[in-house]
Amino acid sequence: MVADDKGVLAMDESHPTCNKRFAKLGIPQTEEARRAYRELLITTPGLGESISGVILFDETIRQQKKDGTPFIKVITDAGIIPGIKVDAGAKDMAGHPGEKITEGLDGLRERLAEYFQMGARFAKWRAVITVGDGVPSRSGLEANAHALARYAALCQEAGLVPIVEPEVLMDGEHTLERCRRVTEEALRNVFIQLNCQRVLLEGIILKPNMVLPGLTCPQQASDEAVADATVQCLLRNVPAAVPGIAFLSGGQSAELASARLNAMNARFKSRVPWALSFSYGRALQQPALEIWHDDEANVKAAQQALLRRVRCNRAARRGEYTTAMEGI
Repeated sequence: MVADDKGVLAMDESHPTCNKRFAKLGIPQTEEARRAYRELLITTPGLGESISGVILFDETIRQQKKDGTPFIKVITDAGIIPGIKVDAGAKDMAGHPGEKITEGLDGLRERLAEYFQMGARFAKWRAVITVGDGVPSRSGLEANAHALARYAALCQEAGLVPIVEPEVLMDGEHTLERCRRVTEEALRNVFIQLNCQRVLLEGIILKPNMVLPGLTCPQQASDEAVADATVQCLLRNVPAAVPGIAFLSGGQSAELASARLNAMNARFKSRVPWALSFSYGRALQQPALEIWHDDEANVKAAQQALLRRVRCNRAARRGEYTTAMEGI
């Protein structure tokens, strides 16, 4: 999943999230529109040259092309590994105002077995960590880490590679340093719990946030500062046994997500024990979605936009991305 400088395409948006993005562009919020858009993504010619895996949603893994070909077959025929989002979303955590806990462990063993039979070979679970006054709390971090570890153990039992995603959100005015401290604490808790649940670290992919100042922080950071803070945080808290780190984009623009990944690989690739990769959703999809606009005549142009983004990020994995590539 992190070999050959490839990355993962996250297309596991829930119905509300996908419909919200469609609504902003005046696209009908229907199952058929979602199916057509996802068909556009997975049938992009050459996608497998830069993408090793795609994360699907429960609806998507059951869908088919217009000609009746199952999406799973399209994906595997392209040399791409199918994966599946299995959490039930982040809910308000009882007794902890402003914090979330991700649900979905009930019945997970049975769902994982079904997804494996359908052809999925990896899964994803996202924990949401908010930075603010008095949050995250120790109990909030521990509860989310425990859920991530139980999910990961169940995945490995079922023969699926777990993507472990503790996301420290970008929302807020917090500084780069505050994000680094919170991310370090979150990662420490995650790996304590993974070890407690006897998860094989060589058989997971970590999907963390980059260390970034909050979106409304007056002092934003350079790509190099983000790279330095992020890699320093990972070196202190992620065991060398983990084979790959695939960053989430977390609301960054497509160009910034590429530039910051590039800065990490250009500065540190030869000095870190893991592959530094990408598992982006919006940062790969948004340009294609804006072009497509639910018009079949725009499919080819939208696929070219997606292809440009995945190629930019493959170059970023090599430390070879430049802004000149944006116009290619």
